[in-house]
Amino acid sequence: MRRRSNKQFDMETRFERARRRNMASAEPGLHDCILVLDGLKPDFNIGKIFRSADAFSAREIHLVGVRAFDPYPAKGSVRWVPFFRHDDFNSCYLQLSGQGYSIVTLEPGCSNLIGDYAFARKTAFVLGHEEFGLSFERQDFPDIQGLSIPQWGHVQSLNVSVAASIILYEYVRRHGRPVTDGLSLRNGDITTSTSAGDSCG
Repeated sequence: MRRRSNKQFDMETRFERARRRNMASAEPGLHDCILVLDGLKPDFNIGKIFRSADAFSAREIHLVGVRAFDPYPAKGSVRWVPFFRHDDFNSCYLQLSGQGYSIVTLEPGCSNLIGDYAFARKTAFVLGHEEFGLSFERQDFPDIQGLSIPQWGHVQSLNVSVAASIILYEYVRRHGRPVTDGLSLRNGDITTSTSAGDSCG
């Protein structure tokens, strides 16, 4: 029990440090897509999703029912992606729909598939809890559409951070700005394990 409370305290300390850096450094991404993380577990996937949001320059992330999360898996990207916290989905929905966003859930078993669905430039993608899914009933929000990522295997289950990366890639493939519009190579802005001299040519 003591070890668990120490781990929780350490996570909250790391989160608070990352939150302060975020407030000082984060700016909206280049693209008008938003990720809504609806009640995700605090210890693993949220940080990975921040890495993808930074890589694809998503506008921002909204956390529903998440008080704190472990920023370590984000590898520093929490610093650059603006995020907002909501106690429940309804407050998040009212804010985003009031800003003109179409809101789309990613969940298995929907008839709409991401490759066929014409999502708007201003779209917020909602990803639910890793085990329990969405925190709300979709019929309570009739304007929200559900989307699925097509899968051909037996399990039909993708890790939520993988699903976030796929939908961000698909969004940028359709609505993305040129790569040359991305970050300038200012000292300290780019962190990568690949050396600057590497080439794919």
